[in-house]
Amino acid sequence: MVTVIIPTLNEAENIVSVVHFAQADALVSEVIVVDDKSTDNTVALAKQAGAKVITSTKLGKGASMKDGVLCAQNEIVLFLDGDIDPYPHFTIPLLAQPIVQNEVDFVKSSFNRNAGRVTELVAKPLLSIFFPVLMRFSQPLSGMIACKKALLEQIDFRDDYGVDIGILIDMHLMHVRMKEVEIGYIENKSKPWHALGKMSKEVAQTIILKAASSKNAHYNLEELSVMNEIRSQMEFALTEDMPENKKLILFDMDNTLLKGRFIDAFAEKYGAKKEIMDIRATETDPIIVTKKIAILLKGKSLGDLIQIADQIAVVDDAADVMKELKNRGYLIGIVSDSFDCITNHIKNKLDLHFSLGNELEFSKSICTGEVKIPSFWFSRKNSLCRHAVCKTNAMIAILEKHQIKRENSIAVGDSLNDMCMIKEAGMGVAFCSKDELVNHHADIVIQETKFEELLKVAK
Repeated sequence: MVTVIIPTLNEAENIVSVVHFAQADALVSEVIVVDDKSTDNTVALAKQAGAKVITSTKLGKGASMKDGVLCAQNEIVLFLDGDIDPYPHFTIPLLAQPIVQNEVDFVKSSFNRNAGRVTELVAKPLLSIFFPVLMRFSQPLSGMIACKKALLEQIDFRDDYGVDIGILIDMHLMHVRMKEVEIGYIENKSKPWHALGKMSKEVAQTIILKAASSKNAHYNLEELSVMNEIRSQMEFALTEDMPENKKLILFDMDNTLLKGRFIDAFAEKYGAKKEIMDIRATETDPIIVTKKIAILLKGKSLGDLIQIADQIAVVDDAADVMKELKNRGYLIGIVSDSFDCITNHIKNKLDLHFSLGNELEFSKSICTGEVKIPSFWFSRKNSLCRHAVCKTNAMIAILEKHQIKRENSIAVGDSLNDMCMIKEAGMGVAFCSKDELVNHHADIVIQETKFEELLKVAK
């Protein structure tokens, strides 16, 4: 069976159609949407459509593709773009069957549409210089491909526009059996003219870097005058598009939204209980604790960590309550001292607006053991407590960014790490807390593992 992976960034317009298209094919048993931190409702729509949704470990299509591969449960993976509707009816079998039948190991699509400007002016001229054998591929930049998972796990994925041509070249250099199949007519969006310079530059860089690292590439450097066709442009940044809410509710994750702690579940699976207990017993500085715990995760893939998170139950009525809180105009987020790859995953599960966590570092979707402590945790002039690192500082930053009054905020948590946030929010909620001090400072104490009580106070 086949896993379909759909890398996305703000594809709310078409994502439901693409997911349903993938699910409808008999060869497909898993559909994964890997979101690149979309600012529209792509994640919510993909979930509603029945896809498994994960958040990419870093920005860029290549990272999303790599993360999807590591999370895939099947030995054949197939990539679809999230911005195409409709796809030709037989797209999936045309791409997957040659691999299922062991004819080839890698299949790249072509389609009935004129090749793009970057393909004709940059990719093909450079391929003719460095990798002439690949000139048989009419659309080398096509993103619809199928491949054996084991092969994709061996390669480096570019994070920019060069990712698709880079995969093709890597498969060639690995002497993989491959072919191109025509899938039919596709109406996809052409890149705006001002984006072509960036795309051209990154595609060209990929081809040249691959050639430079290959002992088998033969070329004449004088022919590189074609590079004069490549124009550079300024990078553009994503702008956040949060809803215009004037009410905020923040949730802790471990033992609040989740019926357990991520790091404890990790320790249970990988036999790290003693190490975790030793760190907690000997260290009081939260930064050092976080950094030492991150080291224990070194070598684990994003898929490994998400699998652990998925084994921890979410509070039963969480999804329904979050939906109602959204209807009431709340901006909803997670503020956790866990790791952002996990908080993002739970955010996606519950269709929340945002999540804040410590930024676990990945290289090629494998945890390096390094972690960045974001600046929003740290004390500043307008901090409400004396702690150097505190969730309250993150709360203040969010309130200021969205111009929400503090009295219109609610904080929900269970532990001493949440106490300042619970004290300083407009309303503090202790949720199934075993700490008497937390319960003492909370405005409301919820003792049953349900969030429905929140709806009585969150007007």
